Amino acid sequence: MKCERVFACVVCMFVSITCIAQNRVNSAPAPRLAVLPAKPAAPDQIPSATLEEWHGSFNYNGNRYTYVMVGADPSTNQGALITTWIIPVKIVLSTGDTFDPLSGGAFSPLARTILSPVFDSSTTYNEGGVDVGTTQYLDAFQRANFWSIVANNPNSHLLLGGPNARISVLPELTLNVPFGAGGVGSPFGHEVAEVDLNYFDSQISSYLTQSHVINAAGVPIFETTNTYLTENGCCIGGYHSAQGAQTYMSFTYVTYSGDFAEDVSVLSAEVGDWADDPLYPGPNSTPCGPLGVAGPAPGSYPYQVHGFTYHLVDLVFLRYFGGPADGSVNDWWSFQDYPFTEICQNGP
Repeated sequence: MKCERVFACVVCMFVSITCIAQNRVNSAPAPRLAVLPAKPAAPDQIPSATLEEWHGSFNYNGNRYTYVMVGADPSTNQGALITTWIIPVKIVLSTGDTFDPLSGGAFSPLARTILSPVFDSSTTYNEGGVDVGTTQYLDAFQRANFWSIVANNPNSHLLLGGPNARISVLPELTLNVPFGAGGVGSPFGHEVAEVDLNYFDSQISSYLTQSHVINAAGVPIFETTNTYLTENGCCIGGYHSAQGAQTYMSFTYVTYSGDFAEDVSVLSAEVGDWADDPLYPGPNSTPCGPLGVAGPAPGSYPYQVHGFTYHLVDLVFLRYFGGPADGSVNDWWSFQDYPFTEICQNGP
């Protein structure tokens, strides 16, 4: 069983479905994100350190729900900097078609990603008149998520970075996709690669097992461009998972304006989903199923940074999943103030 986020037009909603692995199915494209169940670590994959996490809980209808999130407990007034690696992944299909996130030099998908609000800290986020910080998008969201605590703990932060707060970019990984595991498609009118999810994730798992740089205290992010993953049809724009203690995520940067997964929209969803449910040591649960933050609120929302307009998704606060109604900034349900009226109204 796998939990997926489905994007219908601009609306994402949670669904749980059982999928049979297939590469390309002749059906209408369904934009979605995925969560892959955590896998056991490889026999020699012993973590030297694990992800910084904190534990919380809330009561709803007489039941107590506990959760684990990435970073430091907001009540401790401490910041957390999670070492982050980006691994650009070049897709080479059996037809010879190539999809390379390094293509374009200073204006490549990779370069645009590094300068985006997901990693850049120059944007000030004013939520209904409340300044929650000049920071990265994930940090602003999480501060707003727990604003009733953070308002009196200004040093509470969750940042993605590395040495000198810089993102580390590792050498490009090239995947020569065999015939039957990928091909060219045009699900939204533009030519893209469509690659089988199981094939792709098996390559990522192998990479993680063999890496001598990546460790479980940080998070690797695998970036493709104009590439959708397929399982029981197209189109998965990104996913996150864990292999033992090593959490990780993947997203595609689509260069076509208005198409699903445009620029860093999927990345903004995945970092939020990962932070609120890292899957290690186990998945979180709520009154309406798994905890996730990338839907069902609509996106995308434009943010201009360094002369480029990025498109980020809304991220849902804990209130939507049954958390306290007065815990978030302005008692909102989501970061972009989507007008929910009850918890989990589009839940499974």
